[in-house]
Amino acid sequence: MLAPITHVLGARPNFVKAAPVIRALAALGNRQRVVHTGQHYDERLSDVFFVQLGLPEPDVNLGVGSATQARQTADVLVGMEREFLDMSPSLVVLYGDVNSTVGAALAGAKLGVPLAHVEAGLRSFDNTMPEEINRRLTDQVCALLSGGGYAEKVAVPAGQLLPVPAGVSLSDAAGLPEVTCTVHSNVFQSCALQPGETLLVHGGASGIGTMAIQLAREHGAQVACTAGTPEKLDRCRELGADLAVNYNTEDFVEAVRGFTGGRGADVILDIVGAAYLARNVAALAAGGRLVVIGMQGGTRAELDLGMLLGKRASVRATTLRARPAAEKAEIVAAVREQVWPLIGAGRVRPVIDRVLPLAEAPQAHRLMESGSHFGKILLAV
Repeated sequence: MLAPITHVLGARPNFVKAAPVIRALAALGNRQRVVHTGQHYDERLSDVFFVQLGLPEPDVNLGVGSATQARQTADVLVGMEREFLDMSPSLVVLYGDVNSTVGAALAGAKLGVPLAHVEAGLRSFDNTMPEEINRRLTDQVCALLSGGGYAEKVAVPAGQLLPVPAGVSLSDAAGLPEVTCTVHSNVFQSCALQPGETLLVHGGASGIGTMAIQLAREHGAQVACTAGTPEKLDRCRELGADLAVNYNTEDFVEAVRGFTGGRGADVILDIVGAAYLARNVAALAAGGRLVVIGMQGGTRAELDLGMLLGKRASVRATTLRARPAAEKAEIVAAVREQVWPLIGAGRVRPVIDRVLPLAEAPQAHRLMESGSHFGKILLAV
């Protein structure tokens, strides 16, 4: 692990440039400290740097308004670093204009550590930078967002970042975090699908459905799914579905019962909601778990508690977006550990129907509503 990192905030720091840098450095897990050297403390620092980004409040505020003051301050900073850390930091990162950070630059030079200035494009003063930091700042990543994805830039907690898997393009990787986290948290973490059990996936041709089929197959479960056309059913079978049911012409309850010898499904992943509630309960096996993650078929329905009790079954409903950041980070960590190796090995892949430019977002929504797609529709910025 690298030695501690010091963030030196000067006057008028560029918040847009600073935020991703601080997030990347914070993800290293090092001890980090903040020194404010500007003459005037900007209240935005508290909101952006310390509240949103989780940095500690400045250890000290030093009003440095001129190069002369900066040189005098350099000696103070050097002494403070050695006393506070009992060792030199591995990196001093400067934010703000030159006058208010020159003291820190001089201090860093005296300490013999790399110096990087955000406003200068993270160029270090001596052209050196610890390799681990270089890698963290240049990694290609995808992220589980909390909304706001139709944008050129997004702010994401470090715990919701995932590296782009080997063999997957940056564009296709955009279609992975939401579906993998949704499927893994519901099917494997919440409902604890076991090898040999049967999973019924509604909407097998959707982004979530195509991922659920693949992950359940890799887990050793039997997979049943529903879709609306023969073409989609064939493609679901190609992904690994053992039973594919046309919901327009077949009764999925009877089909699943027949497929399982009358037992029913151990886990059902449902995106429809109210319209399927009664039939989903009927399709459950003894001890079965129904998890509802969508409401395409409405929000209100009648539940037969007698049937549910008789089967010792459970019904649960979840949403990913509303979960606290700490829970999302736990889900992302589990996905990285258990799903990412499968993707890197080529055993599981993102299923992308098409990629449209951001300007054609309305057309993308129309395609979604038509139900003509198979897999994810992505928007390119």
